[in-house]
Amino acid sequence: MRVAVAGTFGPLHDGHRTLLEHALRFGEDGVVVALTSDELAVETRHDPRPIPSFEERTRTVTDAIGEIDEWDRDIEIRTLETEYGIATDEPSIDALVVSPETAPELEAINGLRREQGFESLSGIVAPYVYADDGDRISSTRIVAGEIDEHGRVLESQRGSR
Repeated sequence: MRVAVAGTFGPLHDGHRTLLEHALRFGEDGVVVALTSDELAVETRHDPRPIPSFEERTRTVTDAIGEIDEWDRDIEIRTLETEYGIATDEPSIDALVVSPETAPELEAINGLRREQGFESLSGIVAPYVYADDGDRISSTRIVAGEIDEHGRVLESQRGSR
């Protein structure tokens, strides 16, 4: 199965590592990591925040894959220019790794794939990863200084909760 996973991945955290690990585990025919372009990364933020450059995000994702990939998968990192881009444009992809939050989007993606005569994608749902405080790990929380990339509550936040 050829598997895709997409996202901004910046700053990278343990939730992202879980998405990547699921893609690697199931991607015996290869893994496509669709990394949002700098422009799309800014456009898709609900709350504006600093986002590392595409080059920096590519480096951190490549490093993370090197640490996680116990299967020695064939990895391809591509630039994601539109919201569904690679998932709807690439007929050779069999499955898409999603979070519980993005799983409902699979229906729309598969509708667009069927319109183009492509097979529907299987969804591989990776679970959320929670911080020590019980809330979900997110890049927004990391940038805000609440937690680190592993979900540890930062000292500056301990008294404010």
